[in-house]
Amino acid sequence: MSRSGCVMAGAAVFCMAPIWESRAAPPELPTRPVLTLAVAQRIAAAAQGEADRIHATGVIAVVDDAGEVIVQIRMDNAYMRASGKLAPEKARSAVMFRRPTAVLEAAIAGKRPALATARGFVMMKGGEPIFVGGQLVGGVGVSVDTPDHDEQIAQAGLAAIK
Repeated sequence: MSRSGCVMAGAAVFCMAPIWESRAAPPELPTRPVLTLAVAQRIAAAAQGEADRIHATGVIAVVDDAGEVIVQIRMDNAYMRASGKLAPEKARSAVMFRRPTAVLEAAIAGKRPALATARGFVMMKGGEPIFVGGQLVGGVGVSVDTPDHDEQIAQAGLAAIK
């Protein structure tokens, strides 16, 4: 390519302006908070501390805003084998619906039973979305022994960053 930006190919001449000359400066892109590994670990540790305090063993999962697992803890003597699947799915469901899974469970039991047809989501107590500065950054999901304990432990995890 010559300095003018033109190239000869046989009898044809192709000219292109350099990209930095033909485009304006890129627009300022918005920024948003993200859930880091360190913060996810702090949430999981606080949740595990609460689980230990009330003698409830199971699984705690923290996911990012796409529902992908960042941290998952399977405590010794986990109460149910299904907890390894339920905890991250509760967290993911809280992210996808942007609300606690207890709200979804109540809707199914109440005025919105059709919500149960939303395949691939776990709408049981124990999933909480994580918001930072009003922005959704992830979710925490817990599956231990009872729905109330699941919710209590997930909320203890959230309290670690408030």
